[in-house]
Amino acid sequence: MNQMDVFASAHPAAPMRQIPLDLGPVAVPGLDDFVAGQNTNLLTWLRQWPDVQGPLSPAYIWGSSGAGKTHLLRAMVERALGLGLGVIWLNAQTCQMWDAADPMSPTLALIDECEALSDEHQHLAFNLFIESASPSNPTETGPLYILAAGNVPPVDLPVRDDLRTRLGWGLIFALSGLAEDGVREALRLEAARRGMRLSDELSAYLLTRYSRDLGSLTQLLDRLDRYALAEHRLITVPLLKQMLAAESP
Repeated sequence: MNQMDVFASAHPAAPMRQIPLDLGPVAVPGLDDFVAGQNTNLLTWLRQWPDVQGPLSPAYIWGSSGAGKTHLLRAMVERALGLGLGVIWLNAQTCQMWDAADPMSPTLALIDECEALSDEHQHLAFNLFIESASPSNPTETGPLYILAAGNVPPVDLPVRDDLRTRLGWGLIFALSGLAEDGVREALRLEAARRGMRLSDELSAYLLTRYSRDLGSLTQLLDRLDRYALAEHRLITVPLLKQMLAAESP
């Protein structure tokens, strides 16, 4: 069974062709947009991948909600495609595949939100591990590598036992949260990717009144961006207060 067969077994009607990654209205973040904080070793490893020392696959990143796991996996989509690799993206909501131009090129499978995978997606993830561990037929397909992420270490994942074991087989990276300066810089970069200018006043307001969970804060930025466009106004603290008041029941 090759990568296309693994994908098709769970999604028999899915077309095997390049398709847009459904990751939201803004540009896919890159590794250069990630504020490393205490995660320099992980960021260096991802930037060097696949030219790294030691095993390429599997690798697992874990950290709390909003720590940046999805950011890093999304960035690896663009890195892998830029290297001419195929890509499989699997998370709790969707499964997508990009074929490499050369069928003999490697494929990188990125499995996000491991803690929330449905039974069907757990089955697909397990099949990917089986394919990754199987010797490739040199006349059919290139190797399959796996990079996964979740909010707890592999041993604590609420998934089937055989998948939990395989997620813990390879390299495991613990993703550390950011200090206040790092969160401020990450917010600035997220705002810039959305074409927003985040003032020092608004940044300070967000950091003193809301959780420093970057996932929640970037969702708030998205809502504020849409609201500002609808109101034809600049993004300010008063506009944020107005939006929150309008959202209150």
